[in-house]
Amino acid sequence: MATTLRVTQIKSKVSEKQNMRDTLRSLGLHRIGESVERPDTPQNRGYVRTVAHLVKVEEID
Repeated sequence: MATTLRVTQIKSKVSEKQNMRDTLRSLGLHRIGESVERPDTPQNRGYVRTVAHLVKVEEID
């Protein structure tokens, strides 16, 4: 079975650098409290690692 990641934005992107804003946009997040589900791939893990202080991650089976 493929694992899925549920990524939820928990902090604002206002005071962050442009690359972190772009990473949140690449994940599909636009506002605080919004959640998206992404496949567990190395690319998505890297995105999450870049903005780890702004998001909460859950693994879904």
